[in-house]
Amino acid sequence: MPYRVNTELPASVRNHLPGHAQDIYRAAFNRTFAAHAGEADCERRAHMIAWAAVKRSYVKQGDLWVSRMAVAS
Repeated sequence: MPYRVNTELPASVRNHLPGHAQDIYRAAFNRTFAAHAGEADCERRAHMIAWAAVKRSYVKQGDLWVSRMAVAS
């Protein structure tokens, strides 16, 4: 099921990622979900790809997810 807003995201995403990372997750999930609609593993695949999209821009440091740009500075 696509997510219209970040407050609809799973708690594991909402409670751990900063707002911008949630935006990235939601957009990647929705695109993947639409592209693979009707496939048996559509939702699982969409969640995996969404996390991968977040990890391109964010890295976990301890318990926090921080922008890779902030880490590189």
